[in-house]
Amino acid sequence: MDKILGLGNALVDVLALLDTDEVLKEMELPKGSMTLINEDKLQKINQYFGRMKTRRVIGGSAGNSVRALACLGAGTGFIGKVGNDENGNFYRERLKFRGAESHLLVSPTMPSGVASTFISPDGERTFGTYLGAAATLTAEELSLEMFKGYAYLLVEGFLVQDHDTILRAIELAKEAGLQVCLDLASYNVVAEDHAFFLKLVNRYVDILFANEEEAKAFTGKEAEEALGVMAKMCSIAIVKVGARGCLIRKGTEEMFVKAVPVDKVVDTTGAGDYFAAGFLYGLSCGYSLEKCARIGSLLAARVVQVVGTELPEKEWEKIRKEIAESGILNN
Repeated sequence: MDKILGLGNALVDVLALLDTDEVLKEMELPKGSMTLINEDKLQKINQYFGRMKTRRVIGGSAGNSVRALACLGAGTGFIGKVGNDENGNFYRERLKFRGAESHLLVSPTMPSGVASTFISPDGERTFGTYLGAAATLTAEELSLEMFKGYAYLLVEGFLVQDHDTILRAIELAKEAGLQVCLDLASYNVVAEDHAFFLKLVNRYVDILFANEEEAKAFTGKEAEEALGVMAKMCSIAIVKVGARGCLIRKGTEEMFVKAVPVDKVVDTTGAGDYFAAGFLYGLSCGYSLEKCARIGSLLAARVVQVVGTELPEKEWEKIRKEIAESGILNN
């Protein structure tokens, strides 16, 4: 089985369930978006969270995918940067607990990054993200050795705040023979740095993940047309269309794969990350695109039924059993 390496912002997610969406207006956070915030805004959010029941888990888009892959039994690693603090230790321990190889760098001065996660009554999530130490990862800190032994590099679009670092990582990955996978991550991030995303995809990306809003921000087209545009730029293009499922195109091969139905969505945090994990797990095993998408859909369906992105080991045992018994993993 091929190994997968993740590169992204190492963030600790602090999760809060909302009764209404009014606080999003107060915090000036567009619903469903990821907004970068400064330390003053973080303190304001912390004051609000101090009056609520919250939960802490390790997060970051690529980090979520890597942990899910590890739980499926894939060989994984993660590159990121944390602070020399309790949150940094928490992140490292949780990565290792799930069996992922840790390539975490440490900032001696900046605190670990925190993603304040507001979960609306309809399950939609909105992030106010303070990058902290995560944003201090530099191109010079990356080495070819970090990429050796892996077959795929999964890069999160949220990392786009540092063009030099993301370009250096992709160049090293290509030098080491890896296929590059990019998850566009958030529609507003794509819109704000469209030219750079276009450059990345056209020059370097082999596998591209996007949801409907991200695909539209990237191409200016609705899902079906966006898929065609994206597929001309890379080897495999995937557009997730929510509860309906996903569209996939590779060359002239195109398909629609239905989503696994869910009775109640509790929290959409990590749904796209888990889909990417399942899809890449299938690729690492050499399965067909349809099987890859079915695994991704299964994982996404499970994570939206819990708060946050952590599933207990008993749930992972059920997932692995269900995948095997349903024939998804059988050639």
